Amino acid sequence: MNKYLKVDDWRIIEEGFDPKNHRSSESIFSLGNGRMGQRANFEEKYSGNTLQGTYIGGVYYTDKTRVGWWKNGYPEYFAKVLNAPYWNGIYVEINNEQLDLGVCKVRDFTRILNMKEGYLERSFIAIMPNGNEVKVNARRFISMANKEIAAIRYALTPLNFSGDILFTSSIDGDIKNEDANYNEKFWDVLETDALNGEAYLRSQTKKTNFQVGVGIKYAITLGGNEYPVLEDETIIDQNYVANKVSVFVEKGKQVCFYKYIAVLSSMNHNVSDLLPNAKILVNDACSKGFDTLLEEHRLVWKEIWEHSDIVIEGDVEAQQGIRFNIFQLKQTYTGDDARLNIGPKGFTGEKYGGSTYWDTEAYCVPFYLSTADAKVTRNLLIYRYKQLDKAIENGQKLGFTDGAALYPMVTMNGEECHNEWEITFEEIHRNGAIAYAIYRYINYTGDDFYLEEYGLEVLTAIARFWAQRATFSEARKKYVILGVTGPNEYENNVNNNWYTNKIATWCMKYAIECLEKVKSRSTDRFLELVTKMKLDYKAETRKWQEIIDQMYFPEEKELGIFLQQDGYMDKEQILAADLNPEIRPLNQHWSWDRILRSCFIKQADVLQGIYFFEKEYDDACIKRNFDFYESRTVHESSLSPCVHSILAARIGDMTKAYNLYLRTARLDLDDYNKEAHEGLHITSMAGTWMSIVEGFGGMRIKEGILSFQPAIPESWKSYSFKVMYRKNILNVRVQHGKVIIFNEEGGVMELAVYGKKYKIVENSKIEI
Repeated sequence: MNKYLKVDDWRIIEEGFDPKNHRSSESIFSLGNGRMGQRANFEEKYSGNTLQGTYIGGVYYTDKTRVGWWKNGYPEYFAKVLNAPYWNGIYVEINNEQLDLGVCKVRDFTRILNMKEGYLERSFIAIMPNGNEVKVNARRFISMANKEIAAIRYALTPLNFSGDILFTSSIDGDIKNEDANYNEKFWDVLETDALNGEAYLRSQTKKTNFQVGVGIKYAITLGGNEYPVLEDETIIDQNYVANKVSVFVEKGKQVCFYKYIAVLSSMNHNVSDLLPNAKILVNDACSKGFDTLLEEHRLVWKEIWEHSDIVIEGDVEAQQGIRFNIFQLKQTYTGDDARLNIGPKGFTGEKYGGSTYWDTEAYCVPFYLSTADAKVTRNLLIYRYKQLDKAIENGQKLGFTDGAALYPMVTMNGEECHNEWEITFEEIHRNGAIAYAIYRYINYTGDDFYLEEYGLEVLTAIARFWAQRATFSEARKKYVILGVTGPNEYENNVNNNWYTNKIATWCMKYAIECLEKVKSRSTDRFLELVTKMKLDYKAETRKWQEIIDQMYFPEEKELGIFLQQDGYMDKEQILAADLNPEIRPLNQHWSWDRILRSCFIKQADVLQGIYFFEKEYDDACIKRNFDFYESRTVHESSLSPCVHSILAARIGDMTKAYNLYLRTARLDLDDYNKEAHEGLHITSMAGTWMSIVEGFGGMRIKEGILSFQPAIPESWKSYSFKVMYRKNILNVRVQHGKVIIFNEEGGVMELAVYGKKYKIVENSKIEI
């Protein structure tokens, strides 16, 4: 672990500048607003190691894959989250010398991410090579109130001299992705323009033809007073535009350079309107001013935290961790655009590509269901519905027929674009997560009519896939599923992965239940859907039921556990605790061949299934499987610790539950897996919320009733969280020996605590 950040309730704090930590800090201090985001790159020039990153939701490039594209069914491209035109730059020259923290001596450096109000602040003193000293304070935010606006306040004070300060405010369109497969640049700049105080750039992606327009405008104050700029120097190059302005600043006097940015894309504007609209927006922003824009932004964050905050008393590390995770989730996805999703790195880096993985359905849905209006999660589900045709095409490429859908492992537009065969073709359990998300949404919101509108078509197409993917084994007289990769990606091409077989049968069972429900409720709509799907209702559901009844599930009967897959016990059984810490993480020290032959598990696999379907298993069964598999799990997936933490709390092992919670909450802050420099693990951050609410809080829906089984880590004084459940907002506070639930909003509702039912009305509480 690399623990260089200070612990604080509401802030992420870095004190002292160490270039070795800079790329990780660029990830950790990232900002976004659901539509766009940016790594925490310095405004001024930096010649050290940096990953310059500015990203726009939904804008991507189809980078031709390096491997496998000549094979039938293999994706021809890997969709890249695009590093977009860079608007952050405010280069500074002091008496003709460049301010560059890669060259200057730096002292009193502090970088602070204020999570409560959603802005990044940085201050330092730089000693230039010629001896000039300047104090800098920079603050910036990407507006949650206006999703196309960002603003920067860059304040500079000469400490031991008076002289000319030259500011260069720029938009750079000559950018590239670090992860480009062939070192290709993905953008063409179409238009550049600059005039006094303003500059504009319009560019277009190659192949995919997205267009982005960026406008910038600046204002200056000197000693607190407006500094009029009658004329500046404009630079208009093919890929770059800038405004240069020089200000004479006396020793000890502060000059503030305000930069306002508008970023628009062709996803939301006609291409002919991009720069005209950018001009309007950036001028409006400048007229409002930095402080007014920031206040509007703060008010949005205040509302977000009102519904999303989790308060922990007695453990500042745990408190900082959960707020950091909630902050990053909320600035990555806001749910107001059904075309967008939750990329695994969000707006913090390029690794993994794509915008959509099974992480969204398996991990993020519970978080958004409880902390936002139901329409936010509904949009996540509609996103998949709108890509159903593509999912059916993906299945057809692999030989599946009759409307069987295989949703992609990685996608931007519904088309599979993952380029590792053992994932692309074999990690098919992702289909199950999408069906389970529909179940979760309906079970939580009570919105049964989602089935008629969208859900039934998706569930049917997924059930058709599983029916074709299963094979009847004459030797076993059972159905089997061969050649898969389960959630544990440290096993490839295995037969009868227990979780895959389990989720497959559940999907078919749930599809039958939902078909029956719609049939009984609305005959006309049922017949309409059956016709649209060309569903032979009786024959197909009969086949699904046959597979459900005769599916093979591997077991280890002597140990009383579900077997992860056929042959798992043939491996040498070594516990993770016996590994030398110096060879962790294994994927950075062992060959892939050695990992595949080991018993070590990357993330919850059997335990993922037990987490989803825990009501089918008693505590003793859960404990046996947990003790066996957790001891062999190396948690080298960001998705791993949260599921284990939830199950540990379920079986009463609060020490294990707490330690695993802390690992998931501080995965990036403490850089457990030594990869924060590549970007944050956004989707797994929802697991941190799950660890508290579903783990420690024991929140479930049982027989249509919201239920809690709270427990509390020994070191905590208390914790509290809010959940939005149907028309109610509940505030749940857990102390040692006491649970207090307050109904903040909504009518009378029934809930259960420790198995006992209560009724609670609005503006009242119960204490247990």
